[in-house]
Amino acid sequence: MENNIRMVIGSWGSYNECNERSLGSKWLDLSDYEDWSEIVKELEEQGFELNGIDEELFIQDVDGIDTPGIKCDYEHPKHFFEIITQSGVLNNDYKFEIMQAYLEVRSFKEWEGLIEKYEDSWDMDINLYTNQSMIDVAYNIVEECYNLEGPLANYFDYEAFARDLSYDGYTETTYGVLEIR
Repeated sequence: MENNIRMVIGSWGSYNECNERSLGSKWLDLSDYEDWSEIVKELEEQGFELNGIDEELFIQDVDGIDTPGIKCDYEHPKHFFEIITQSGVLNNDYKFEIMQAYLEVRSFKEWEGLIEKYEDSWDMDINLYTNQSMIDVAYNIVEECYNLEGPLANYFDYEAFARDLSYDGYTETTYGVLEIR
């Protein structure tokens, strides 16, 4: 699986002192860590003084999530790590794809709220029709749900139906069509 979400952690103390750690940690691949204590250990091995100058941490950068909705300058890295691990996106390709599509059309805060409320079942009311357009989904729904055969099928307006789907929780993303019920 290539669901690599990485972050660089900095500390306000080092940033304000302009010392060698002001540029932050090395990139930390979140799938390499089971819990926050392992990240703390890694930071300490990198020279962070977590009971001193480096105790107030922040996220300097995130890689692997295609969204402008993450405010790296205020998000606490422990909370971010816990949300990502709790969501199940690091070890489930489909959840990762749904997350990416969801974050393309909704905010990170909204997604975070789903995880806080439903934990790893956050996606129970969300479907992703991977690599499909709204027209593709419209054709599929009509084929599965309605018996349009013969001449009637020739008169059905799939484009209008696809447009109407967009009013009913369907959104086209670069990953496919996202349905949020």
